[in-house]
Amino acid sequence: MFPGHNQSAITEFFLLGFQVLNNSRIIIFSSFLAAYILTLTGNLMIIILVSTTRHLHSPMYFFLSHLSFCDIMLSSSVVPNLLQITLHNGSSITVTQCLIQFHFCAFPSVSECLLLTVMSYDRYVAICKPLHYQTIMVFPFCLGLVILTWIVGFLFTLITTVLLSRLDFCYSGDIDHFFCDFAPLVQLSCSDTTVVQLAVFIISTPELIIETLFIISTYVCIFLAIHRISSTTGKQKKAFSTCSSHLAVVCMYYGTIIGIYLFSSGEHSFNMNKMMSLIYTVVTPLLNPLIYTLRNQDIKNTINSYCKKTKIKLLAV
Repeated sequence: MFPGHNQSAITEFFLLGFQVLNNSRIIIFSSFLAAYILTLTGNLMIIILVSTTRHLHSPMYFFLSHLSFCDIMLSSSVVPNLLQITLHNGSSITVTQCLIQFHFCAFPSVSECLLLTVMSYDRYVAICKPLHYQTIMVFPFCLGLVILTWIVGFLFTLITTVLLSRLDFCYSGDIDHFFCDFAPLVQLSCSDTTVVQLAVFIISTPELIIETLFIISTYVCIFLAIHRISSTTGKQKKAFSTCSSHLAVVCMYYGTIIGIYLFSSGEHSFNMNKMMSLIYTVVTPLLNPLIYTLRNQDIKNTINSYCKKTKIKLLAV
């Protein structure tokens, strides 16, 4: 158990997941399994390509490889258990396991938000201050930014996890979700949850507002800079293509997070939370490598080069 955890009447929860008919269960299970395999394959491919290809050793791809690692962590903390829940129409989980799952789901989520903010700054410097890019985005600075995102993500999540571990859970042990998220855990507690909810509000609200405003401001500057570039040189299209992938991921990820924690309320809030949580825990980690691969010429060229080398080796054998 986590330090300071009080003995509670409930020692385990039952995750309900998506209550589906037997006929649909295998289809949904297969879909989740396929999505998880593709997520691992796509994100591992990006990490391997960036780490082994010299011309991809740049700040943008360095941040991208860490984003892929975040996606692997996030998906792996949720989907394996989701597969079991789907197959059996629910699954038991101890309070300790539930808190551990929450921590390792929230940790990469917070870090990914910070990484997307760092990546927007990288694109801002590359397009708005191209002559100073090499002197600003040096490796020690980039490494420091990445380490900071991981440390802040870990500490913010650890504070929340420790506060949750001090709650007593004495109501129904059924969680109407497919993983241990913050809102259902707080609802199941019979303790005073004022401190933990206030702490999460104080931590998450300024972070989300600052990150969102920062990303919006950097992209306003980026679009103004791109607009000033002459379209006849072809640089305008190239500059926009380097930002469009990141912007698509930002809109998808932040849109879902904001929808869950700010706008999801009312009678059907849990169903809405489940569907939107499915997007950022399963769909987004699956789509991120596809978005960056399909819209990035450097990565596509690297993949083609690997395929040609592999084909030549096979023919030689």
